[in-house]
Amino acid sequence: MTLAPATERKTARRHDREIVALALPAFGALVAEPLFVMVDSAIVGHLGTPQLAGLGVAAALLTTAVNIFIFLAYATTAAVARRVGAGDLAGALRQGLDGIWLALLLGGAVIAVTLPTAPELVGLFGASGTATPHAITYLRISSLGIPAMLVVLAATGVLRGLQDTRTPLYVAIGGFIANGALNAALVYGAGLGIAGSAWGTVIAQCAMAAVYLAVVVRGARRHGATLRPDLAGIRTCAQAGVPLLVRTLALRAITLIVTVMAARLGDDEIAAHQVVLSLWTLLAFALDAIAIAGQAIIGRYLGAGDAEGARAACRRMVQWGIASGVVLGLLVIAARPLFIPLFTSDPAVRDTLLPALLVTAFIQPVSGVVFVLDGVLMGAGDGAYLAGAMIVTLAVFAPVALLVPSLGGGLTALWWTMALMMTVRLVTLWVRTRSGRWIVTGAVRG
Repeated sequence: MTLAPATERKTARRHDREIVALALPAFGALVAEPLFVMVDSAIVGHLGTPQLAGLGVAAALLTTAVNIFIFLAYATTAAVARRVGAGDLAGALRQGLDGIWLALLLGGAVIAVTLPTAPELVGLFGASGTATPHAITYLRISSLGIPAMLVVLAATGVLRGLQDTRTPLYVAIGGFIANGALNAALVYGAGLGIAGSAWGTVIAQCAMAAVYLAVVVRGARRHGATLRPDLAGIRTCAQAGVPLLVRTLALRAITLIVTVMAARLGDDEIAAHQVVLSLWTLLAFALDAIAIAGQAIIGRYLGAGDAEGARAACRRMVQWGIASGVVLGLLVIAARPLFIPLFTSDPAVRDTLLPALLVTAFIQPVSGVVFVLDGVLMGAGDGAYLAGAMIVTLAVFAPVALLVPSLGGGLTALWWTMALMMTVRLVTLWVRTRSGRWIVTGAVRG
């Protein structure tokens, strides 16, 4: 009678050790991306409200241009982890290199589109005449670093699949330090203004990509994986990423809709929204650290044919997600007097910012479960369901968010629509996870 509870506790402790070993370094690496934007926001914010508003629009566009290809990290993590579980390290690295080659091709295509159309892209947001020039400047310069950003995504996925989240942490720390130093030097020291912030980020991202490439190439040579591009492998990576691309496009549409609505409310609202969105992204990536651990662990279990191990890991990670969300929500509430002054000295922006910030704190426990379940299904390669679930979420969210300005709502009302969005995501992901239909074992998901 006592054996089952003791065995369950032992299993939970084993999962805890795995989750902590992968999630803690992943947390440090994940928060580097929003911290890049937050550093830019803090430095540019003291140039003036128009500059910060311009950064808000440009950062939303740049993040969209990069994050619609987040499948380069997520799909690669799951595929590589499955092969690791099956004991095929050479195959795992070969698949990872295919993802890196795909990243370079996609990065070049994005630059070709973004550079000539920057004014039109910024114009879609309806930003004010004072903010628009700053947004165009930042977007054009930062777009030059997009190939490096995509390589970072793909290479990070390779290392996560190999159960290595420490190397991405070290690279992220170095990149964050370089980005902060370069931004300060170029914005204020060289007097380049918002352009200096963009150049600092481009240089830091290129350096990070170079380090990642060195690590992956060394591993490939050690295990005998060829470095040459394989068109069939690249095509397979692209096809596997299509469902996650659809999911990500729907998710980015949600972020773009709420940013467009904020921009149309005025400079104070879009400036405040940029700060809240930066914090939201930071918190999301912090919670996603557990999801990243889930992708690697679930993929490995399924690759090794251990369905019950995958189920047990999923249950434990949900518990971690709830606890982490509660803690982060309380931290946001407690730290708000220290957080707000870092980004703006404008009283109107501060007054607009505070209530929206409290909404983000309220959402965190729900977000904790959402990100964990998202990671579990990604680790299982259940991309088709994730795509469909996000389309449903967008269909519920969009009409409500688009009505906010016409009904006289402000930034806080917009952020309550984000709470609605997360609730819909929770329902769709919970239904799928409970069904067990995501559990498919083997080195390659059939």
